[in-house]
Amino acid sequence: MEEIITHDLENCRFNVSVDGITAHVAYTKTDSEFDIRHTIVPEAIGGRGIAGRLVKAAYDYALEQGLTPVATCRYAAVWLERHPEYGGHINPSCKDGTCAL
Repeated sequence: MEEIITHDLENCRFNVSVDGITAHVAYTKTDSEFDIRHTIVPEAIGGRGIAGRLVKAAYDYALEQGLTPVATCRYAAVWLERHPEYGGHINPSCKDGTCAL
Protein backbone atom coordinates (compact mmCIF):
# COMPACT_ATOMS: atom_id res chain seq x y z
CA MET A 1 0.00 0.00 0.00
CA GLU A 2 1.36 3.39 -1.00
CA GLU A 3 1.59 6.01 1.69
CA ILE A 4 -0.37 9.22 1.27
CA ILE A 5 1.63 12.44 1.42
CA THR A 6 -0.31 15.31 2.97
CA HIS A 7 0.36 19.03 2.79
CA ASP A 8 0.10 20.90 6.07
CA LEU A 9 -0.17 24.49 4.82
CA GLU A 10 -0.40 25.98 8.30
CA ASN A 11 2.93 24.48 9.40
CA CYS A 12 4.61 24.61 5.96
CA ARG A 13 5.24 20.86 5.80
CA PHE A 14 4.63 17.85 3.64
CA ASN A 15 4.07 14.76 5.82
CA VAL A 16 3.77 11.03 5.39
CA SER A 17 3.18 8.34 8.00
CA VAL A 18 4.83 4.96 7.48
CA ASP A 19 4.40 2.14 9.97
CA GLY A 20 2.96 4.70 12.40
CA ILE A 21 6.05 6.94 12.14
CA THR A 22 5.87 10.38 10.54
CA ALA A 23 8.45 11.79 8.13
CA HIS A 24 8.30 15.31 6.73
CA VAL A 25 9.87 18.09 4.74
CA ALA A 26 9.63 21.64 6.06
CA TYR A 27 9.73 24.65 3.77
CA THR A 28 9.51 28.40 3.56
CA LYS A 29 8.19 30.33 0.61
CA THR A 30 8.27 33.81 -0.80
CA ASP A 31 6.39 35.33 -3.72
CA SER A 32 8.80 33.61 -6.12
CA GLU A 33 10.64 30.81 -4.29
CA PHE A 34 9.85 27.60 -2.44
CA ASP A 35 12.76 26.58 -0.18
CA ILE A 36 12.98 23.14 1.43
CA ARG A 37 14.77 23.77 4.71
CA HIS A 38 14.65 20.33 6.36
CA THR A 39 13.99 16.75 5.33
CA ILE A 40 13.30 14.51 8.32
CA VAL A 41 12.94 10.74 7.96
CA PRO A 42 13.35 8.86 11.25
CA GLU A 43 15.90 6.05 11.11
CA ALA A 44 13.26 3.40 11.80
CA ILE A 45 11.69 4.06 8.38
CA GLY A 46 14.79 5.16 6.50
CA GLY A 47 16.12 3.59 3.33
CA ARG A 48 12.72 3.27 1.64
CA GLY A 49 12.82 6.28 -0.69
CA ILE A 50 10.53 8.28 1.58
CA ALA A 51 12.66 11.44 1.53
CA GLY A 52 12.73 11.45 -2.26
CA ARG A 53 8.96 11.08 -2.51
CA LEU A 54 8.42 13.90 -0.02
CA VAL A 55 10.82 16.25 -1.78
CA LYS A 56 9.27 15.47 -5.17
CA ALA A 57 5.76 16.14 -3.85
CA ALA A 58 6.89 19.45 -2.35
CA TYR A 59 8.68 20.63 -5.49
CA ASP A 60 5.78 19.49 -7.69
CA TYR A 61 3.57 21.73 -5.56
CA ALA A 62 6.06 24.59 -5.94
CA LEU A 63 5.99 24.32 -9.71
CA GLU A 64 2.17 24.16 -9.73
CA GLN A 65 2.20 27.43 -7.77
CA GLY A 66 4.68 29.06 -10.18
CA LEU A 67 7.47 29.08 -7.58
CA THR A 68 11.15 28.30 -8.14
CA PRO A 69 12.39 25.29 -6.16
CA VAL A 70 15.24 26.17 -3.79
CA ALA A 71 17.18 23.85 -1.48
CA THR A 72 18.66 24.86 1.85
CA CYS A 73 18.40 21.25 3.06
CA ARG A 74 21.34 19.03 2.02
CA TYR A 75 19.06 16.21 0.89
CA ALA A 76 16.92 18.56 -1.21
CA ALA A 77 20.09 20.06 -2.73
CA VAL A 78 21.25 16.63 -3.89
CA TRP A 79 17.73 15.92 -5.18
CA LEU A 80 17.72 19.12 -7.25
CA GLU A 81 21.14 18.26 -8.68
CA ARG A 82 19.71 14.92 -9.83
CA HIS A 83 16.57 16.56 -11.27
CA PRO A 84 17.64 19.61 -13.29
CA GLU A 85 14.29 19.54 -15.10
CA TYR A 86 12.80 21.22 -11.99
CA GLY A 87 14.83 24.38 -12.71
CA GLY A 88 15.67 24.82 -9.05
CA HIS A 89 18.75 26.18 -7.38
CA ILE A 90 20.73 25.49 -4.25
CA ASN A 91 20.95 28.10 -1.54
CA PRO A 92 24.50 29.54 -1.45
CA SER A 93 24.69 28.55 2.24
CA CYS A 94 25.01 24.93 1.08
CA LYS A 95 28.66 24.28 0.33
CA ASP A 96 30.65 21.08 0.03
CA GLY A 97 27.64 18.88 0.83
CA THR A 98 26.65 20.68 4.02
CA CYS A 99 24.10 23.40 4.63
CA ALA A 100 23.97 26.27 7.06
CA LEU A 101 20.94 24.95 8.95
